[in-house]
Amino acid sequence: MKAVVLVGGFGTRLRPLTLTSPKQMLPVIDRTMLEHVIGGLARHGVDEVVLSLGYKEDVFREAYPNSECAGVRLTYAVEPEPLDTAGAVRFAAEAAGIDETFIVINGDVFTDLDVMSVWNRHHEIGAEATIALTPVDDPSRYGVVPTDPDGKVLGFVEKPPVGEAPTNWINAGTYVLEPSVLQRIEPGRKVSIERETFPAIVADGGLWAVQSEAYWVDAGTPETYIQVQLDLLDGVRGAAVDGVAADASIDPSAVIERSVIMSGAAVAANAVIRGSIVSMDAVIGKDTLIEGSILGPRAVVGAGAKLTELTMLGDSARVDDNASLAGAKIPENE
Repeated sequence: MKAVVLVGGFGTRLRPLTLTSPKQMLPVIDRTMLEHVIGGLARHGVDEVVLSLGYKEDVFREAYPNSECAGVRLTYAVEPEPLDTAGAVRFAAEAAGIDETFIVINGDVFTDLDVMSVWNRHHEIGAEATIALTPVDDPSRYGVVPTDPDGKVLGFVEKPPVGEAPTNWINAGTYVLEPSVLQRIEPGRKVSIERETFPAIVADGGLWAVQSEAYWVDAGTPETYIQVQLDLLDGVRGAAVDGVAADASIDPSAVIERSVIMSGAAVAANAVIRGSIVSMDAVIGKDTLIEGSILGPRAVVGAGAKLTELTMLGDSARVDDNASLAGAKIPENE
C-alpha cells in the first residue's frame, strides 16, 4: 500500500520550535514526529510513503539519506509553491506515479486508528473517497462531517461557528482515495481538499466515512505537542515509556516529574521540571523551575530561572540567570 503524508506546512503554531525545523521533524521522546506517524502506517501494511514537502524540505532528506523511515520506503515530492491540501495530494501522487487506491494522512496526527478498517470499508462500499472520523468536544476548529447511519457523508462543514456544528464527528486527517479523485483537483493552483474536493464528491454521492473512537491527537499546537508525549509517559497508548534518555545528565538533587528529558540534556542541582519537554542537548541551570513548558534543542536556561505557562524556547535560545518567564516565546515570532 502507498500513502501520501502531508508535511509541507510552515508549522506556525509551533514557533519558535519550527523556525529551524519542520514540524514533523520535531522530536517526540526518542524519535521524530514523522517516524511515529510512518511507524503507525507501517503497522497497517503501508510499505511506501510519498512525502509531500515544502517548508525546509532539505531537513527531511538529510535525516533520511537512504530514503527510508521506520522501515518504509520514502519518495519525495517537493511543491514548487504551496498548493494547499488537495493541490499537495495531487502533486505528490502524480510525482510518485500513483495510479491505484492510496492513503493520505496529515503528518502531525498521532492516532491508534485501524487504517485497514478504513481501507476495507472503502473497498466494501466501492467509494471514491473514504475518510476517518473522530469525536471531539469542540468541533469548531475542525472539518465537521455529518453522515447517514451507513456512513455515507451528507456534508462537509469546515470550521463551523461555535455551537452550530451539526455533529461532533470531525475529519481525522486520514483518507483512502481512488486515483479518480486526483482528476477533480485543478493542477497548478491552491486547492483545499476540505473546502473544495470533498464537498464536490459529497454532491456526487461518492464520499463515505468510518467513525473511530481510537486515540487521536493533532500535535500541531504547543499544548498538544506536550500532550502526545505525556500520554506516552502515562501509558495512555499502551505500556508507559520512560521519558528520560539514558544519556541525559541529571543531578541527583533535581526533581523530574512527568516530563521528557531527551538525549544529551543536562539538568543541574535542585532544578525542578514538571510537565515539560526538554529537547536534545538542552542545559538547565541549578535552582531552576521549568513547568508546563518546551525547551528546544541546545536551549540554555540560567541558574535560578523560572519558566512557566507554556514558555517555549527555540533552537539554542538562552535564558538569563534568575529570569522569570510565563508564556514567553524566545526568540519571539517574526
